[in-house]
Amino acid sequence: MAAVLSPRVAIRAMARGDLDTVFEIESASYPYPWTRGIFQDCLRVGYRCHVLDLDAGVAGYGIVSHSLDEAHLLNLCIHPDQRRNGLANRLLEHVVREAQIAAADRLFLEVRPSNKAAVKLYKHNGFRIIGRRPGYYPARGGREDALVMVLHLDCGRG
Repeated sequence: MAAVLSPRVAIRAMARGDLDTVFEIESASYPYPWTRGIFQDCLRVGYRCHVLDLDAGVAGYGIVSHSLDEAHLLNLCIHPDQRRNGLANRLLEHVVREAQIAAADRLFLEVRPSNKAAVKLYKHNGFRIIGRRPGYYPARGGREDALVMVLHLDCGRG
């Protein structure tokens, strides 16, 4: 019987050299992807941008903005060929730990209600729905609302 080896997974800071691959993953994942310029701007302004590396290269990314005691998950994505094997969960856990280290009390995000897998991932990790932003996302034939979700973080204060 042959041993099945799981790939090496590393999460590291995104570099400018990752932008082509990150943009390819974004474009393969969403009908209305972020532009390459948006990713460049996220790096330029100092958002916490991470990539998830496998032996074969970058397989996903997460981008978070921080402001005072809040963090906002702006984008979290795994390449379509690498989904359904726990990588999104690992990347999300990393993002949550980073927000805690930065002393954020809360981590917010918006997600399409039609993105059932993402909603399930976030709920599984303790996020709860606190609101809705009408017409937030472009969609075929119009706009789609966003669910606003929050995770209250225990940063060991108080």
